[in-house]
Amino acid sequence: MRVIQNIFNSRSPEDGIFFDNLNQLLGFKPKNLKIYKKAFTHRSLNIKDEEGNALNYERLEFLGDAMLGAVIASHLYKEVPDEDEGYLTKMRSKIVSRQQLNQLGKELNLIQFIKSNIPSDQFSINIYGNIFEALVGAIYLDRGYNYCTKFIHKQIIAPYINIEKLEGRIISYKSLLIEWCQKQKKEFSFEIYEDTGKNELKHFAVKLWISKKVVAKARGTSKKKAEEKASKRAYYALQKKID
Repeated sequence: MRVIQNIFNSRSPEDGIFFDNLNQLLGFKPKNLKIYKKAFTHRSLNIKDEEGNALNYERLEFLGDAMLGAVIASHLYKEVPDEDEGYLTKMRSKIVSRQQLNQLGKELNLIQFIKSNIPSDQFSINIYGNIFEALVGAIYLDRGYNYCTKFIHKQIIAPYINIEKLEGRIISYKSLLIEWCQKQKKEFSFEIYEDTGKNELKHFAVKLWISKKVVAKARGTSKKKAEEKASKRAYYALQKKID
């Protein structure tokens, strides 16, 4: 435990390298390296402080998620003054979607900084987005709101936010299909027709029925993923009618 605790307390040549890499990544000098070390520490290390509190990125991830939402909301409020709350909420969801955050984390190669007892090739794809959010939370604690806002503008708003393109981006094919079926007064249902039972990695198979016809099938490691895949296939099969 003492050796692990030194991750947070040491002042070593490794810290100098970490500082330089962070400086290059952030575009400004970090002040408190301990916060950033915490942002890249996986719960598998099971590190705790003197009071027994977990020292990993998960609480910073929560804070970063809130900061991302606030900064993006502020940007949209200013940039799109003629739209209502529903539109702004939908656009914010597109910008800070899990897929988008995972992509950002990948592009920034944040996984290189992670300290973990789990091999990096065994991480879920969501680790990239989680660490990105934790980094945003760390920036807020270390340098405050203004620096946090500048980082979000640099990494998300400037390169990725194009209102016209975002308006056409589909977040959930399942939601789109359900909305279309309801408007067209068509009956629809998702049927789970197969899974792999007690295997360690389950797969679910789904049929999407519309108007008493199977329009798409898909498999996924969860019912939600399988339904989304089936909905996407159904969307492209019925795209002319839906559009």
